[in-house]
Amino acid sequence: MKTKDRVSQIVARLRRRYPDPRSELHWETPWQLLAATMLSAQCTDARVNAITPELFRRWPDPAATAGADVAQVERVVHSAGFFRQKAKNLVGAAELIVRLHGGRVPASMPELTALPGVARKTANIVLSNAFGLQEGIAVDTHVRRLAGRMGLTRSQDPARIEKDLMALVPRPDWGDFNHMLVLFGRQVCPARSPRCVDCELADICPKRGVRSA
Repeated sequence: MKTKDRVSQIVARLRRRYPDPRSELHWETPWQLLAATMLSAQCTDARVNAITPELFRRWPDPAATAGADVAQVERVVHSAGFFRQKAKNLVGAAELIVRLHGGRVPASMPELTALPGVARKTANIVLSNAFGLQEGIAVDTHVRRLAGRMGLTRSQDPARIEKDLMALVPRPDWGDFNHMLVLFGRQVCPARSPRCVDCELADICPKRGVRSA
């Protein structure tokens, strides 16, 4: 089976499992999604969701966050890890959004990635989920692992993996593909002991790097 045909099968089967895939981060506005995604770097969604209610209560939007004391933000986001850099990036991003974009989160890849702490992964998530724009495929640890196991890329570099996946996955599915792989990676195909015997993709997955199934 050609790789593109396999990808079509992968997308179709994952859609049966996840008919409405969504991020597990809690958010209501583009700013809240941006901030939560920035905090989620090397941190679980559950931990971020425990932090953001207080963060958004005190600083609900870019204007409020731009005027925040970084030390106070540090205290609120402390349990997210790398809290000093994350707090600095949150306030810095808010300041630029206020100064350059009238207080509204920009809806373009160049403008988002110009913000401190925002790389393509975060920008892709915000563009897809907050604005319905499919500009790329967010590559996190789950996407990187599953893309390799499924034989969709031979690279470990997120930028190269994204390009490989964009060439295989239909553009309308880019945003959902990230969510489906993240959910599937957590529930069925974790880093250790993937549940291949229970996997609906087992017959079309080369299981690269999996020592036993």
